[in-house]
Amino acid sequence: MQIGLALPPQQRVYGGFFIYSFCMGSLPPRLPDLQRVMGIGEGALGFGLIGAAAGTLVSLSFAGPLLERIGYRRSILAAIPLLALSYAIASLAPDALFLFLLLFPVGLLIGGIEIILNLEADRTEHQLGHRIMNRAHAFWSFGFFSAGIISAAISATRLDVHWHMFLMVPFVALGVALILGRFNPAPHRTGGAPDMPNRFAMPTSAIMALVAVTLSAMIMEGAGIDWSAIYMRDEFAAAPFIMGFAVALGAFAQAVTRFFADRFVERYSPTDVSRVLLGVLGLGVLVVFFSPAGWLSLVGFALMGVGTSVIFPLAMSAAAQRTDRPAAVNVASLAQISFVAFLLGPPLLGYVAEHFGIRWSFGIGIPLVVLSLAFAGTLGRRPITTELD
Repeated sequence: MQIGLALPPQQRVYGGFFIYSFCMGSLPPRLPDLQRVMGIGEGALGFGLIGAAAGTLVSLSFAGPLLERIGYRRSILAAIPLLALSYAIASLAPDALFLFLLLFPVGLLIGGIEIILNLEADRTEHQLGHRIMNRAHAFWSFGFFSAGIISAAISATRLDVHWHMFLMVPFVALGVALILGRFNPAPHRTGGAPDMPNRFAMPTSAIMALVAVTLSAMIMEGAGIDWSAIYMRDEFAAAPFIMGFAVALGAFAQAVTRFFADRFVERYSPTDVSRVLLGVLGLGVLVVFFSPAGWLSLVGFALMGVGTSVIFPLAMSAAAQRTDRPAAVNVASLAQISFVAFLLGPPLLGYVAEHFGIRWSFGIGIPLVVLSLAFAGTLGRRPITTELD
């Protein structure tokens, strides 16, 4: 007997992305507290955070066949509550090495959930006959924003970070039961190629050009998640709520942009939209880097959220449209390499912060934006009509 809300397929996809990101979004606003409890610097904290990145990369490359054998329904119903529990256990880490080790299983779960939810969004999109991928990722950002606001409020009460993380576990489990309790995976695309390779997909020069387009957005999105709260603490001695709000604000701006992005892509072109967004991202990075006041930095984080919103989905669509190899191979190749930047780049910025100051963790994005602008033309001039984002 299945429990939970009876939802249309696309709403269940949106809800799945929301509850998954809600689970992920609780820890970043509390990173300043976790850093203080462990008594470590930004470089050591960055090393600890790489544990999740390493686990995710392993899972993205090798978890597909295992998930197929277990079944997507059973996997997703177990993985999201386990993710919340794993985050709670990781918050008990006494030092950076233990944080790395305890975040590795977090990364394994994240990779598996990413595979399931993105494939489900793609198959549901194909089944319905219209695009839902950008909107699905908008709900990911809304979930991260909601968790960020709640975590910021809890941080203001000075509740211990460990208690906070463990208290999230039953709420996440309840959300999974309500939203995904009646989840049944959409059917495979009829007559299509496999959804993704089971091993690392070597990139071509064209895919590396698309990687260059996504690089600034992926690294700056991750930098906002990992370091914006610590930036507000170190630069402006911000109150705990404001530290957490900086993380949430970027996610909210990203969510709103993703929610309405499709109509602009259809009206103009991927190249034009990406150049505008990269310009906004560059402006946001400059504001954060040079800001003399906390409120202005918050504006910068919001601009960064807008700028990072749909660069990666646009590049994924461009990869899917290429005819030199099967679409699934090109998409997987771009995703795997871009995720290296997203998952490994921001934690490594901790070493930049420790040696040059926290502002340089964001200032390093300025040349990356220039690089992305130089390759933005590879996204194509015509509006995207494929079903893959």
